[in-house]
Amino acid sequence: MSLLNERYSTYEQFEMERQKTDGRLEYIDGMIYMSPSPSIKHQEISSFLHAQLYNVLKGTKCKVFAAPTDVLFDNNRPNEKKRVVPDLFVACNPDFFTENEYVGAPDFIIEILSPSNKSHDMITKLNLYMNSGVKEYWIVDPMENRIMVYFQDQDLDIQFKLALLGEVVVSNLFKGFKVDTKDLFSTS
Repeated sequence: MSLLNERYSTYEQFEMERQKTDGRLEYIDGMIYMSPSPSIKHQEISSFLHAQLYNVLKGTKCKVFAAPTDVLFDNNRPNEKKRVVPDLFVACNPDFFTENEYVGAPDFIIEILSPSNKSHDMITKLNLYMNSGVKEYWIVDPMENRIMVYFQDQDLDIQFKLALLGEVVVSNLFKGFKVDTKDLFSTS
């Protein structure tokens, strides 16, 4: 993940930049970020998790989406909008979809780390997601073979758990969604 420019931009400037490229751009707190194409290992992990989530959610109102589907966090104030492209997200409210994006906080988001996006996903996006109402956020780290799970409890306090290689992690939100890290990290 790299900054497209090092100066602050308005949301309108971001939208103009977005129209000029087919690249994946994100906008958070006045900064424009550009994502490089993901690695094969990243895509294998994403496909594995997408398939697992799809099977768990089949027949429910919740749907799983993969990048490059945009999520717009919109406070109805132009310079407070934030646009991201999560690796995977689950949305349970169909009313928040437009033709091209999801407007609002998805229920569940998964980001898969790569060397270029580690701090962006672990700091910038963690803060955005947890402060915007995402109920559960998984950070999958294939370099360390671990999954970091952040979730809101009943009191809306943020909790954390860590699943290391050989452990099984279970979603707090979707109890049927279980991932054995041994299976996940042996995908490639």
